Amino acid sequence: MSTLTESTLAGRDRPGGSAADAESALGQAFCSVRQQTEKLCEPLTPEDMMVQSCPEASPAKWHLAHTTWFFETFLLSQFLPDYRPFHPDFVWLFNSYYNGVSSQPLKKLRGSFSRPSLAEILDYRRHVEAAMLRLIESGPAEEVRRRVVLGLNHEQQHQELLAYDIKNAFWSNPLHPAYKAGEMPQSETSAMNWVGNEGGLVEIGYGSDGFCFDNEQPRHRVFLEPFELASRLVTCGEYLDFIRDGGYELAELWLSEGWDAINAQGWKAPLYWFQEGDEWRVFTLRGAEGLGALLDTPVCHVSYFEADAYARWAGKRLPSEAEWEVAAAGLAIEGNLLESGLLHPAGPGAKRDAEGRLEQMFGDVWEWTASAYLGYPGFAALPGALGEYNGKFMCNQMVLRGGSAVTPASHIQSTYRNFFSPAARWQFCGIRLANR
Repeated sequence: MSTLTESTLAGRDRPGGSAADAESALGQAFCSVRQQTEKLCEPLTPEDMMVQSCPEASPAKWHLAHTTWFFETFLLSQFLPDYRPFHPDFVWLFNSYYNGVSSQPLKKLRGSFSRPSLAEILDYRRHVEAAMLRLIESGPAEEVRRRVVLGLNHEQQHQELLAYDIKNAFWSNPLHPAYKAGEMPQSETSAMNWVGNEGGLVEIGYGSDGFCFDNEQPRHRVFLEPFELASRLVTCGEYLDFIRDGGYELAELWLSEGWDAINAQGWKAPLYWFQEGDEWRVFTLRGAEGLGALLDTPVCHVSYFEADAYARWAGKRLPSEAEWEVAAAGLAIEGNLLESGLLHPAGPGAKRDAEGRLEQMFGDVWEWTASAYLGYPGFAALPGALGEYNGKFMCNQMVLRGGSAVTPASHIQSTYRNFFSPAARWQFCGIRLANR
């Protein structure tokens, strides 16, 4: 499957391709991504779109505005001479963390923005989209095209965040409403096997000509000892065994900060697991499901601390991000991603022979690695305010790889580095084990 970045940036370099072809492809990609964001909001009421249910989350209405702000701030205001901003206050009101652009409201206050109204934010989107299409159709410079693609990937990140935040908002509602109607599809899993890799001196990082985020570069060499990865992800059933064996009560399994977190927060199971009598249930975007129907699906919404403790309990470990990337190199970008419509992790299927083959490397859940989020050797952030996108978060974060059931397929690649605080678990995150 070609990525968004390949389809939108390659036009001028493709044999027989023209500038007009490139602008047409870029305009189509722009419209498609913008429409997908609003499609994700279709099941929501205006009241739903105001909710900010946890410190990590933002209201859906804010996501609609901020993704628009990105194009207005980093493209239209700089490259379209006759552009008139939609509203003079939006430059700071919908700024997330770009201190080089303006000050911004505290993140925890986003749920209090009853004004501007949803209708005004949708007008803002139409205003910016019309101007962006004029800019794209004007035959822009390469830097403009690169920023458009960056903005599209930024919006796809927010599509995924929308799913996280909607799920947490509905979970926080005592009615536990469903975002999507219908039963969870049946899921089966395969036996867990071990897929070996000889390691050695290898290269990781993005090394092609297309788009990547700055934190995926430069490509560089690392040395790996021989290792094995589990052929599939850890399931809910396997994680339930960890719980039943007292995993949350055995201090020797936990990192010190993790032990403090589970005791301070009262964690006894993954986020969205709860008990009704003796039965475990799991809240999903389709509503609450009995755990019994989900035992073969990958465990989801566990923190790095929980993933690490499970690995210790199983006598294994989490892979490094270099091990994960080397193992994933060359694999097709396919799996249970946003376009599948499942909106929840699924098993790979019991009848598939996974021996000698890695499954579920893309989609289902972001996979925690044992690697701290740091710059690669020679890393250089983008110049100006855009350099705040990734580089300033390279402290106290852990790397995740592979995408999830709510990641757009055209957004993910094997070198993609996601990162979160080790205690975060509202994102769709799970576990792949490593051995040796």
